[in-house]
Amino acid sequence: MPLTADVKTELAAVRDPRPTARVAELTAVLRFAGGLHSIAGRVAVEAEVDSDVLARRVARDLMEIYGVRPELARVQASGGRAGGHFAVRVIDGGETLARQTGLLDQRRRPVRGLPNRLTTGNRGDLAAIWRGAFLAAGSLSEPGRSAALEISCPSAEAGMALVGAAHRLGISAKAREVRGVPRVVVRDGEAIRQTLAEMGAAKTASAWEEMRQRREVRAGVNRLVNFDDANLRRSAQAAVAACARVERALEILGDEVPDHLKQAGDLRLAHRDASLDELGHHADPPLTKDAVAGRIRRLLAMADKKAAAEGLPDTESAVPAGLED
Repeated sequence: MPLTADVKTELAAVRDPRPTARVAELTAVLRFAGGLHSIAGRVAVEAEVDSDVLARRVARDLMEIYGVRPELARVQASGGRAGGHFAVRVIDGGETLARQTGLLDQRRRPVRGLPNRLTTGNRGDLAAIWRGAFLAAGSLSEPGRSAALEISCPSAEAGMALVGAAHRLGISAKAREVRGVPRVVVRDGEAIRQTLAEMGAAKTASAWEEMRQRREVRAGVNRLVNFDDANLRRSAQAAVAACARVERALEILGDEVPDHLKQAGDLRLAHRDASLDELGHHADPPLTKDAVAGRIRRLLAMADKKAAAEGLPDTESAVPAGLED
C-alpha cells in the first residue's frame, strides 16, 4: 500500500532524543513486531520488520540503549507476504533485554500487553508507542468510505494498551478482531490525520488530509449532480403525465369545457416544459401560478366527474404506464 510505505518512510526518519520516548518506541516495535523464543535453553528476543532501514534502526537503538549486540538476518517472503522481511535477534542477553523492555515479568512469564510505565507516560512517550507500533505492524488506506489506520496486534491486551494510549492523546481508536487477529482501528478522517501528526508523519498527514478534502468535494459535486438529474427526470415525467391528463380532459368535455378552463388547458399543452409560473406569464391577461394550477385542477376534476357519470375512462387512464403517481 503506497500510503503505508510513505508513512513508514517518514516515521523511520523521526528521531526523538528523549530517552523515555526512545525506550517507548523501541519497546512498541519489539512488542508488535517481535516475540520471545527459546534457543538452546536461552531466551531470545526477535523482531521481524519489513525494511532494512527499520531493522538497522532497531539494532542501533538496542545497542545504544541496552548495550546488546543483535544479529540481523533477511527472511524470505512466505505465504501472502510481498517481498522480504528482516529479523533483528538478540540471543546473548536476551532474557535480560526481555525483562528490561517488559516482554517478561520478574517471574519469567511473558507479558501480553505493554508496560504500565509506558502507557501512563507523557504525550511524547504515548506518541512514541504509536510510532513504534505503526512501524512494526501498521497500515493506512486511502480516504474514502473504507478509510482506516490499522495496527495488527500480537494480543488483545496489547491492543487495549494501544487504545488506552490513543485515548490519552485525544484520539478515538477501537480494538476489534478480524479473522482471529486483534487489531486497533482508527476510522474517523480527522482522527486519522491527528494520529499521523502525533506519530510524527506531518507530511503524510497533510497529504492525506488534502486527498480527503478533494474526495469530499468530488463526492459532494456528484451528489448535487445526481440530485439535479433526479429532479429534472421527475419534472419531465410530471409534465408528460400532466399533459396527458389535460388532453384527455379536453377530449371528455368537448364543447362543454368553460372558456377559462380551456385557456388553462391549452396553455399547458402549448408549453409542455414550462412551469406553472411560466404558464401564467403566457396567459392573456397574465395569471398567477396559483390561478393556473387551480384552473387545471378544476378542468381535470370536471372531466373525471363526467367520465365517472358516463362510464368512460378518466383522465388518469391517459397517463403512460410507469408515470402514475
